[in-house]
Amino acid sequence: MTLWTRINAALGALRNGDGLSAVFDRLRNPPERTVAFAIAVIALGAKLAKADGHVSRAEVSVFREVFRIPPGEEANAARVYNLAREDVAGYQDYARRIRSMLGPDRRLREALLEGLFHIALADGAYHEHENEMLAEIAAIIGIEKRCFLRMRARFVPEAERDPWDVLGVPHGAPREAVRRAWRRLVRESHPDRLIARGVPPEAVRLAEARLIAVNRAWERISRDGEAR
Repeated sequence: MTLWTRINAALGALRNGDGLSAVFDRLRNPPERTVAFAIAVIALGAKLAKADGHVSRAEVSVFREVFRIPPGEEANAARVYNLAREDVAGYQDYARRIRSMLGPDRRLREALLEGLFHIALADGAYHEHENEMLAEIAAIIGIEKRCFLRMRARFVPEAERDPWDVLGVPHGAPREAVRRAWRRLVRESHPDRLIARGVPPEAVRLAEARLIAVNRAWERISRDGEAR
């Protein structure tokens, strides 16, 4: 079964009146964790797409950047998205349940937020309501404010892309401290390492973009000679 047919099967319970929250509760453990992660991104993404007052075609199609939807699976993907968009539950409730579902895996929580940034920027603009919603989701799922701001700087074109913030080190930190931070982030974001830990393929693809940003930040600090 493909990812999308597995998702569709998981949502079959909705025909009996169960809500998405009930589906989440049944998908906490492997091997269905990949399905749970996909539904989590879609459910919050559907809410996020409405944050600016309308849902654009670009916001709907952006899931193709995070999830590789093969030919013939579009209907399953659309069903999941529409169910989440029409559900009466607020995004805060989704975020709380998703936080419980994802457990202590910080990288997976960050990957979820990165997926939401992709959706927010799909229409080429980053709206105030989207920023407020993402900031609140980040707080609910346990991502500290500094990490949220650092992530926003990577995704939002008009946001300042401070290399120190990307690496999570103080401005003017010793060169060796910057190097250690860079190496740690490279290890955490390396696709092979994430695959070995059983992280869903969608999160691995998002981590690849994060790895590029981390390497660029280190190159910029090294080139400018700003570290002590």
